[in-house]
Amino acid sequence: MVTLTGPGGIGKTSLAIEATRSLLPDFEDGGWIVELASLSDPDLVPSTIAATLGLKLGGDISTDSLARAIGGKHILLVLDNSEHVIDAVANLAESLTRSCARTTIVATSREVLRINGESVYRVPPLDVPAPGQAAPDFILDHSAVELFVTRTKALNAGFSPSADELVSIATICRRLDGIPLAIEFAAVRAGVLGVELVAAGLRDRFALLTAGRRTALPRHRTLRATLDWSHDLLSDAERRLLRRLAVFSGGFTIEAAAAVMTHAEFDVAAATDGIANLISKSWIVLSGTQGAARWQLLETTRAYAIEKLVEHGEADAAFHDHAAHFRDLFNMLRSGLRSPSSNELSKGDLARGFREIDNVRAALDWAYGDGGDPTLAVDLTEAVAPVWIHHLLIDECRERLEQAVSLVDQTAARRDSGRNLRLFSALAVAHMQSTGDGSKIDGAWSRVAELAEELDDPEYRLKALWGLWIGRYFNRDYRGALQAAVRLASLPDEAVEPADRFVGERIVGVTLHILGDQVRARSHIENMLRGYVAPPGRLHLERYQFDQRVAAGAFYSKILWLLGFPDQSMTVGNRALDDAIELGDDFSLLSIVAFGLCPVALERGDFEFANELISRMFKWAETFRPMRVWGQCYAGVSAIRSNDTIQGLSLLREGLNGFATSGYQSQYLFFLGSLATGLFSSGNQDEALATLEKALDQSERDEDRWYVAELLRIKGEFFLRLNEPRLTLSAEALFSSSLGWARKQGAVSLELRTATGLARLRQQQGREDEARELLEPIYLRFTEGYATKDLIEAASLLKSLGAILV
Repeated sequence: MVTLTGPGGIGKTSLAIEATRSLLPDFEDGGWIVELASLSDPDLVPSTIAATLGLKLGGDISTDSLARAIGGKHILLVLDNSEHVIDAVANLAESLTRSCARTTIVATSREVLRINGESVYRVPPLDVPAPGQAAPDFILDHSAVELFVTRTKALNAGFSPSADELVSIATICRRLDGIPLAIEFAAVRAGVLGVELVAAGLRDRFALLTAGRRTALPRHRTLRATLDWSHDLLSDAERRLLRRLAVFSGGFTIEAAAAVMTHAEFDVAAATDGIANLISKSWIVLSGTQGAARWQLLETTRAYAIEKLVEHGEADAAFHDHAAHFRDLFNMLRSGLRSPSSNELSKGDLARGFREIDNVRAALDWAYGDGGDPTLAVDLTEAVAPVWIHHLLIDECRERLEQAVSLVDQTAARRDSGRNLRLFSALAVAHMQSTGDGSKIDGAWSRVAELAEELDDPEYRLKALWGLWIGRYFNRDYRGALQAAVRLASLPDEAVEPADRFVGERIVGVTLHILGDQVRARSHIENMLRGYVAPPGRLHLERYQFDQRVAAGAFYSKILWLLGFPDQSMTVGNRALDDAIELGDDFSLLSIVAFGLCPVALERGDFEFANELISRMFKWAETFRPMRVWGQCYAGVSAIRSNDTIQGLSLLREGLNGFATSGYQSQYLFFLGSLATGLFSSGNQDEALATLEKALDQSERDEDRWYVAELLRIKGEFFLRLNEPRLTLSAEALFSSSLGWARKQGAVSLELRTATGLARLRQQQGREDEARELLEPIYLRFTEGYATKDLIEAASLLKSLGAILV
């Protein structure tokens, strides 16, 4: 006794027919298919089987008389479409398998028979391509797509899908859950309307998919009829449960199902029994999601059930219960945290939360929509934010948070200062990790600061102060950022833990570096690295977005290079990189690679190591999108400096298109300098000079001084390369200004680079003594880094000038 079960249209009958054809030679007395779909009276099941078998039974035909007539015959009996007469079929099948030892029965039914000796095979859907796959050969290698194309060609012999159409066909097959009957309906429509119109029309699939075969059973002529047939066989309680379960977009647990049945007179036990019944009747399937046991409605089934939910006027109540359940779930996850103001969830809780993202989306669509619940929308948005941020769904997070803030500002949602505190904090972080819009970041942290004072919340008071620094830093208000950093570093003992004060030291150092005071910047960062001890766990990583030692190491590495310690800078940077890799935090990894090691390696002329880092950035970008923009920018710089100018310009321009809005402006001038160099080398001198002017104007306007000496040097070199005598004095003036800035900052590496260029000019002018007197004392200040590009060039020039170097 084998039952082939599954939802309507899954292919149970087709499979049974093929199995019968294959197995028929093994049954010496033959095989028969008994079609039960037309029966309305279950008492007629025995006589229908007898007629199909050609048995001449007088009088009333019963199960017992049928069993006696079959006796010891070796037959295969297929009972097709059994679900509407399930009790009669179950009793008959159990009797026959007990009395007729050589009879094999195969039943097709949307519901299992639940009898002794029954083996159940749940007919799977056809194989569908995974989302995001566009290769034609990959898409065609799936049975659902093969069926769609075959059926469409049968109606339109000239049909040959393009690559774009194959992507749409894959989408259609996925949205129809790989169900063959639904795919056949879609293929029929595609033969007339075209693939793209069918893909777009699936939003109203029941109106679209109505063109079944004329010879098909009535319930197989439209998609709606297929589902109506099964729906009519459910009890009232099962129909009510099915309607309520339609609100779940991403599967559900027993507890979640019970939560949306609160107002439908279902408790957990009743929900469990009801779900078991719906599973047995092929309305619900086990979800493939790992973790706790979960079930789901297939997409087509869910669309049908939602229609029923709306028809019965239950949609708003069901979606309200659904949204409230997930608000309570995410609040419960947070209730186990170390502190109420922390967003650091455990890995298990983060995974559990991520499994519910599709349900959260459905809940928020309802809550923010007409007839929704503004307060519930804001509460749920705030509760889910940590999961969005952890899983880098940053754009989605920001958009929902902005919706929530709009409701808060309109006083459409109930006021809750604690919730709003967390809401604005999450919004600030989302902007930091996506748009980099300094004004919005600063505005959000300002709201956090106000609410933290109102609630006297020391945790968020600290976060707000750090956030105000970040907002002004992103907004390129470096003087304002320095004031916020100094405030954090100067908080009294009773207001701050020592570790947090050292975070203040770090951001003071970073800001001074950008403002061009490399000596004081080094002092503050070294002070931080000597005294900072991270608190247990990931508290600071959650509070400040980066591992503090790694972030300090990134800027310390660059500062050391500027100050003339090229080897020490690499040692510091590599140590921080190892720490970031061990930590496994994406933003900390980005910090050391983008702000420390990669620019330092390029400045040292170590292109092999720089390109290794760039390759790793592109690899990391597969799971962490922000890495790609940085990888493109640095790949462009590396190519330009390696004389692959055309490729370099392409990469750098593409990267800068994304980089300009990222907020990390402290490296922007570095990239503009390389862009100008590439443009000049490719013959676009006017654009190159305009790019440099843009960089210098931004440096002046924002007081972004750390790279100004190099920008002036590059401009001076451009003037010399134009080979116009009238520009030589201008070039010398630019070199002089560059040296002044480098000396003012203590940036010995930039001073050496400019002095080398000016000394080379002096040599060409026949002023070799001046050239040597300018360059030699700067070179002799170095105690390391002799194998780096700049020092090699300076040493070679000095030797040509007659200097004796030991």
